[in-house]
Amino acid sequence: METGKITDAKSIIKSGIAGALGKFYGVEIDDSMIQIYKTRRDFEGDYTLFAFPFAKISKKSPEQAAIDISGALSELNIVDSVNTVKAFVNIKMKASFWAERLTVGLNDANFGQLPRSGQRIMLEYSSPNTNKPLHLGHIRNNLLGWSVAKILEACGHEVIKVNLVNDRGIHICKSMVAWQQFGAGETPQSSGKKGDHLVGEYYVKFDREYKAQQKSLIENSGVTEAEAAVEAPIFAAAREMLRKWEAGDEATVALWKTMNGWVYEGFDATYRRLGVAFDKIYYESDTWILGKKIVEEGLSKGIFYRKDDSSVWIDLTADGLDAKLLLRSDGTTVYMTQDLGTAEQRYEEYGFDKLIYVVGNEQNYHFQALRLILNKLGHRWAEAIYHLSYGMVELPEGKMKSREGTVVDADDLIAEMQKTAREVSDELGKLNEMSETEAAATVDMIALGALKYYILKVDPKKTMLFDPKESIDFNGNTASFIQYTHARICSVLRKHGSNGFLGSNSFVKPSKKEIELIKLIEVFPETVRMAGDNLSPALIANCVYELAKEYNQFYHDYPILKEENAAIKNLRLALSYQVALTIKNGMALLGIDVPEKM
Repeated sequence: METGKITDAKSIIKSGIAGALGKFYGVEIDDSMIQIYKTRRDFEGDYTLFAFPFAKISKKSPEQAAIDISGALSELNIVDSVNTVKAFVNIKMKASFWAERLTVGLNDANFGQLPRSGQRIMLEYSSPNTNKPLHLGHIRNNLLGWSVAKILEACGHEVIKVNLVNDRGIHICKSMVAWQQFGAGETPQSSGKKGDHLVGEYYVKFDREYKAQQKSLIENSGVTEAEAAVEAPIFAAAREMLRKWEAGDEATVALWKTMNGWVYEGFDATYRRLGVAFDKIYYESDTWILGKKIVEEGLSKGIFYRKDDSSVWIDLTADGLDAKLLLRSDGTTVYMTQDLGTAEQRYEEYGFDKLIYVVGNEQNYHFQALRLILNKLGHRWAEAIYHLSYGMVELPEGKMKSREGTVVDADDLIAEMQKTAREVSDELGKLNEMSETEAAATVDMIALGALKYYILKVDPKKTMLFDPKESIDFNGNTASFIQYTHARICSVLRKHGSNGFLGSNSFVKPSKKEIELIKLIEVFPETVRMAGDNLSPALIANCVYELAKEYNQFYHDYPILKEENAAIKNLRLALSYQVALTIKNGMALLGIDVPEKM
């Protein structure tokens, strides 16, 4: 939905400064010359202006220019006072200015939504392999992708959320071979196991058998480790299965479809629990052929080259990388092959302005190479590719390894979060006045909120340590604390019973504490813009937390419903309402719901 242009306090103040200084100096002032920042806590003021750019105009020292500027700005009717510290001008706005700012978002349910940009952005996230269930690492990927999509939409962009399922390749064949050799016909129905969990177990069984066979070959046949890795019978079976799949062998393809079907049902259930979805799902099994065709075209143009063993490569050493494999010697494809095909297909379908891949930082090299190869193939839109590289998720016990089965399963983690949320809520009496249905819904909201917030409050680029015990705390920097703040405000508004304050066009002058809250609300739209520019949900999380923390202090220090002065009470109710709306809208950008009761 397109919203009107948001004019924040900073923009209004910059415009006022430009007009006042233009009049003072007798020249037109460009907005780029006006650099204002939040005033430091140890100085009086709301915003600080750098006087350096105006020293040249006035032909005076920066310190004297600051004095002249302070005199010019003191004439503005929105300015309460001005003081200078060397070449810096500290500006304090009138309380009436902040009261007017409060009215801006009161009747806008979409507060924080920016105007349409005309930009079309495609965002790929999740991208699971169909040989294992989603785990904690996938959770960070999915939550980050979904939140970034919501933030970009709030920034006015058209966002196309896509998923590329890695449903073919040697890793998929490993699970298939293990099931053939050890499965005895086991299915999700016969075992009572979730389909993705079942297939994942066979991926682990493959790895264990593979290691045992390598060890046996080294000890009994005198081969090297490298030779054993290739000659192990179970690995040879997986390579042969991949060759058969690419050749369209009927039995191989049938088994592949069956086992992938089990996994898709499992994935869909986990996606629903996490609250994430996609506009389109691509499958590597469809795009690898497109990629292979691109490689053949690149060979004919001399962009790629073939080695004596028939493998196909591209030399990227002149670009600071190295030689990159595109086709194996047996003609089978690699990740890069299908990524080339998928990228071309996506551009032909959507003509995006930007293509963002949400993928862990271990793939930094891959996406550098992908962009370079597409450029060399003549695709100018390759410059639109951006890799949102995020850090890995580690546990107190160390890194997770799918092959060894030492991962935190996504479904198990969600269940554990629900159990913990119920125990903590019961202990604190948060659910005492709710029906069991309400309590169950609230516990679910708390559990998923805790998981999402704990992960998203960390800058995406950083490796993070996940500790479930710390994520549910009603007093710390957690979703639970923010959710409780929202519920507290809703309780206040319910008890008051009337929203008459929403129709007010003016309020009594707010106190210093109330102004601090208004200022925190005021920065929300700009924070949304910054979060979109930086692709960082952590900026939203921090903004919402600071607002909730400040409101709780205000709630303890100032009466609201018991305030006898009707005008002041009206202001505080409006302020509470706007805080709740900002919290709700901010948490929604993180994919987190907030309760009205807790």
